[in-house]
Amino acid sequence: MIAVPVQRLAHGTGLALPQPATADSAGMDLLAAVEEPVVLPPGGRALIPTGIALALPKGLEAQVRPRSGLALKHGVTVLNSPGTIDADYRGEVGVILINHGDGPFTVRRGERIAQLVIATLAVATLEEVDSLPESVRGDGGFGSTGTAGGGA
Repeated sequence: MIAVPVQRLAHGTGLALPQPATADSAGMDLLAAVEEPVVLPPGGRALIPTGIALALPKGLEAQVRPRSGLALKHGVTVLNSPGTIDADYRGEVGVILINHGDGPFTVRRGERIAQLVIATLAVATLEEVDSLPESVRGDGGFGSTGTAGGGA
């Protein structure tokens, strides 16, 4: 297990720190640290504060991902999913929520709004070449591998 320093900001006082819900949970719930409820109309979006900042060790990243329950029940998701938090960022973790639902959605203080997943970062460099090696798929784009049932 890797320890990640977390700082609770003043407006995060009284809220639980992110932690896995079960021993095998991949993500940790991020809570809304709003002072007053925020209403997202259909199509609306807002940056929701979480009241925490992280100091990720070098070689790790944090990803902010949607919560499936919010997406299914209300059509609310993370707009830039997954949002990336770099190891050298020390500001507040914020969640950009968007309401794709049919009605307004109210974000209340302490509500679970997203998941935080800590992952190992593969560091790569791009090397320019004149051509790429062949593959089975080749340069086929979106939908080029067919559909379920063998259709095109």
